[in-house]
This record gives sequence, structure tokens and C-alpha cells, in this order.
Amino acid sequence: MARIRAVAVSFLTDPQRLARLLPPGLQLSGEPVVTVELMAITELQWLAGRGYNTLGVRFPVRHRGPQREVTGPFLAVLWENKADPIITGREELGYAKLFCDIPPGRLLDGQEHFEASWEGHRFMTMSVQQLKAVTPAHKAADAHNAPDAHNAHNAPDTPDGTLHHRYLPGLGRPGQAAVDELVITPPSPCVALLSQAVGEGSVQFSPSTWQQLPTLAHIVNTLADLPQLAQRGASVTELRSDTSLHNHHILA
Repeated sequence: MARIRAVAVSFLTDPQRLARLLPPGLQLSGEPVVTVELMAITELQWLAGRGYNTLGVRFPVRHRGPQREVTGPFLAVLWENKADPIITGREELGYAKLFCDIPPGRLLDGQEHFEASWEGHRFMTMSVQQLKAVTPAHKAADAHNAPDAHNAHNAPDTPDGTLHHRYLPGLGRPGQAAVDELVITPPSPCVALLSQAVGEGSVQFSPSTWQQLPTLAHIVNTLADLPQLAQRGASVTELRSDTSLHNHHILA
């Protein structure tokens, strides 16, 4: 199983602005709490023991289908620092994946500092501090549904999984989709929580110009415009998990 270290910071925001980021078929569920998370994933079998880092943004949603209702965090965007998982994750799974540089964090005076950048332009900074070890409240989750790492403060008591909007544009058909559907990654039972700590944290997305981020500015600026009405804490979770995502499927 892969080894994962997930650092998450959450904040309360304006529900109307957050709802604008939702695709058809999803509604906000509970408080409008945004969680920004950095994950360092290592010891991946499919990469011959290598790994990569991710930066994800998610918030709690609900989908009411004709036969059932599902709840869980909606993964609005996921940056990664390696091409291989981006290509497979976008096309095969429907994750909203993009590329950026995500260097290892820095530890200074009891604070951990993180950042993300593209072509030398830093567009996100995050820090966590005052961490205290806790006993994890949940025992089953996968790499994309880890307790606190993805669901702290912002998901229902029993989330059904992480939801995604799988969208592929039609070839030669501007404005039309070849694929437009909601998919879900349910929790996996194959997980071993190693440690968990909670504390305080902060995260900021920097308003950026088109010249600085030609393909990302509209995304980063949308996140930068979300007001941070109240801080909802931070968490650091370490675990081992099966990352095959064998139970990932389309929502009918």
C-alpha cells in the first residue's frame, strides 16, 4: 500500500460564491467550508516505488439521484506535480487534474510552510502550526477520502465518497461535451491510519494575471476571491492506503 501524508486547512466561506463552482446535479451540503489539502504520496507500486505531490480543493456537496442520495466532498480541482497521474486520472477517472510545481514543505519555528507555483510564479501558500496528536475518529478511508485529510470539518458524518465532474469536450464541436457526468470515489476499506494531528492553519491563493498563469489564472483568481469568513482549523494525517480506486464509478 502507498504511504500518504496529507496536510489540510479549512475555512468557512460565502455559500453563494461557492455554489457557482458546482456542476449541474450537485448542491451544497451543510456549512460552506472549503478544505485545501496538500498530499505527499510515496511508495506507489504502479510507479515502481515512486510518488508525487498533490494540491486539492474540495467542499461538501449532495447529489440527489433517481434512486439514491449521496453526500461527500466535491473535488473542484486537483493539481499534481507529475504528468503520469494527471493523464490517467483525467481520462480514466474524471478527476479535475492540472499541473503545477509542489515542492516539499519547510519546517521553521514549529510551523510547516508549503507553496505551489507554475513556471516560477507562486500562486498558493499554506502553513500549519500548534499541532496536537489526536486519536483518529474514523478507521476506514482511502487516499482520496482520508479522515480530516479530506473530510475534516466539511463533510457529513458518513460521506459516501469524493465526487467529481468528469467532462471531456467534443472534438470539433465547440461548446459541446463528448462526456459530461458525475462520478464518485467511495472510501476503500484498505487503509491503515498511522497518525493524526490537528491545529491551526492558513491558506492563501494569490490573485494572478494571465501573463503569470496563462492557463490557470481564472481558476486561481476564483479561489482567491472566496472570502475566508472564519478559520476551521488544520490537520496532518499519515496513513497507508490502497490507491487502486477499484470502486470508482459513474453516478447514474
